[in-house]
Amino acid sequence: MRRLFACLPFALLAGLSLPAFAGTISIEGRGEVTAVPDTAFVNSGVTTQGATAREALDLNSKAMADLLAALKGSGIAERDIQTSGFSVSPNYVYTEDRDANGYTLPPKINGYQVSNAVTVRVRALDTLGAILDNSVTVGANTVNGVTFAVDDPSELLNQARKSAFADAQAKAQLYATAAGSALEDIVSINEGQSIEQPPQPYMVKAMADTARAEVPVAAGELSFAINVSVQWELDDAGN
Repeated sequence: MRRLFACLPFALLAGLSLPAFAGTISIEGRGEVTAVPDTAFVNSGVTTQGATAREALDLNSKAMADLLAALKGSGIAERDIQTSGFSVSPNYVYTEDRDANGYTLPPKINGYQVSNAVTVRVRALDTLGAILDNSVTVGANTVNGVTFAVDDPSELLNQARKSAFADAQAKAQLYATAAGSALEDIVSINEGQSIEQPPQPYMVKAMADTARAEVPVAAGELSFAINVSVQWELDDAGN
């Protein structure tokens, strides 16, 4: 059969209807939606000093008990309070004194420091300022930040997905039309997502400046973005 096919006249081969392959096109699209947060996460705790590790720990335990009681008194459920850090470390005193050989003397321990931190989920944002104020009032002297979130972002992400695909499809259609082709079946879809929030560096300073007043907070908005890469087959017949 190979020999017979090879002997066919060129004119006959030219008349055969063979399927044409036009290739594929891959386009990225982006969809983004914004929403007001409904949840906050606060990381705060107590750092204490003592001549011994035991003394520092006893002071810390009492202060942490007061902090936990204040959080629960503010309406925070136990399931929304989680220990996120605990450490006991010595305080070193460094010296420039040297030994007989001229080497710097090693530092000496001058007491101990104990730190205990909790991460708290605040589900009612209208109580956040009061919770921060109460925490500082009862002894929380370490605040590592406040972050905001949407408790269930699934519907927001679905909206962003639809927008991202529509964006990719519109651009792919434009390219295909410009190239004299048309979009056919989808070959693949790949997704990436991100949640963005403007930084709020003022938070810790605001707490320190307003020890006896409800702490001013601003939740702002969160941005939920979906990036999608879609690949289509192209029809060389086009339009």
